[in-house]
Amino acid sequence: MASKKYLELQDFSNEELASELQQTEAQYQKLRFDHAIKGMDNPLVLREVRRDIARIKTEVRRRELEAGSAEDLANRSRIRARRRRQK
Repeated sequence: MASKKYLELQDFSNEELASELQQTEAQYQKLRFDHAIKGMDNPLVLREVRRDIARIKTEVRRRELEAGSAEDLANRSRIRARRRRQK
């Protein structure tokens, strides 16, 4: 089931996503600093913010792949196949 935050992110424009990512990463850095200096009542907030960052980055990447041409997708498939063979 899709989370509420993920559904919210789908409605954002690319510029809003970039802005949200920047703000969330700044918030995460501030929380980490505060936690290192004086501790937090609920350190699980750090996990939630990290996951929000991952959700935003995932949405940005999904849009990049969607916007790519068929040639780009074919090239990506060849690269992935080559990586699989190397393992």
